[in-house]
Amino acid sequence: MVEVSLSKDSSKTTMNFLGNIFLKRRYFLVYGALMAVLIFALKWLEWKFLIVENSIDIYVGLVAVFFTILGIWVAGQLYKNKVQTVIVEKKIYVNPPVEFQVNKDELEKLNLSNREYEVLQLLTKGHSNAEIAENLFLSLSTIKTHVSNIFVKMDVKSRTQAIEKAKRLKITD
Repeated sequence: MVEVSLSKDSSKTTMNFLGNIFLKRRYFLVYGALMAVLIFALKWLEWKFLIVENSIDIYVGLVAVFFTILGIWVAGQLYKNKVQTVIVEKKIYVNPPVEFQVNKDELEKLNLSNREYEVLQLLTKGHSNAEIAENLFLSLSTIKTHVSNIFVKMDVKSRTQAIEKAKRLKITD
């Protein structure tokens, strides 16, 4: 029983405290509420003025923005790069393959040994040093020596240049 009376007393005390605050500060609360109502009324009038009085300007502006965006889109569609595939049929006359003949004069000018010439022929077929060594039953270092001798004698710096020069001189097919 004692506990119940204490809770009633504390709730009365709280109510008295809030009542005192409201009475002392009621002018501030009333002033704040009136200011809130006044601001609401001003914003409502401003919105009403904006919509009713300036509605034509707003609608004209929105239509202008819409057509500007539409115009940009249409221009982009008109000037878009168009890829067109054209198929051209043309007769191509191919000469019958001529039997390859080694240019002996150019081969003698290069002064390649028989083994170096064999290595060059395998180079033009796209074989690696290891494959050439396997085909000719030689060691890898011997093949590397032959390849470097070919480069010196043909005055080239790479396999690609050696192959191109050999085909141009018609010493390999």
